[in-house]
Amino acid sequence: MEHRTIGELMTRKVVSVRLDTPFKEVAQTLADNAVSAVPVLDGLGRPAGVVSEADLLRKAADRSDLSGRTPLPHLEAWEKARAEGCTAGELMSAPAVCAHPEWTVVEAARLMEVQQLKRLPVVDEADVLLGIVSRADLLRIFLRKDDAIREEITREVIGRTARLGASGVTAAVNRGQVALHGSVADPLLIPVLVRMCESVDGVVSVSEDLTPAPSTGSPAGGTDDGRPEESRPPA
Repeated sequence: MEHRTIGELMTRKVVSVRLDTPFKEVAQTLADNAVSAVPVLDGLGRPAGVVSEADLLRKAADRSDLSGRTPLPHLEAWEKARAEGCTAGELMSAPAVCAHPEWTVVEAARLMEVQQLKRLPVVDEADVLLGIVSRADLLRIFLRKDDAIREEITREVIGRTARLGASGVTAAVNRGQVALHGSVADPLLIPVLVRMCESVDGVVSVSEDLTPAPSTGSPAGGTDDGRPEESRPPA
């Protein structure tokens, strides 16, 4: 399968700040670049954490409302400590959860889902920042053309399983939705084909209308060459 890697999808020109970047400069950086979060780098260019609009707003939430209309939110001790921070290093969420350029979309998407993240810094073997990948970047694989998806399924899925009995299968693709038609030698091959198609980049869904191929075995009571048992020449 030809899976696009995070290294191909990531944004290489990354807006970042340093550990000692002041609060107002962080806010200005977010506003100037129309982003909601940036990596915070140490002196070696490694992500130490990520500072977001939510991290900055925590400071506003910790302020007293002199009008008395809004009850003060209850902040945990660690939240209060961060709300009182004045630099990116004091305000950031840490440690930084990072991806590597050789990862697939599935690996990055699963990590984002588990960690409830919108973006991942991408680092090399020395943990130095290479780029950043966002949810929008991962969704780009679904912009893949139907013809390219169908060609890969025909070559990599049907072609590779032809000797197992999938030579009678064809694939149609419409807006990323794959429909398999035809016959297979073994019904157990059907879920295998479906799973393989689902793993192709850009596939939205897979449906199948596959049936077992007619048996090509010898009729019962016949010889290997199809002649009745009684017509077989004596040994």
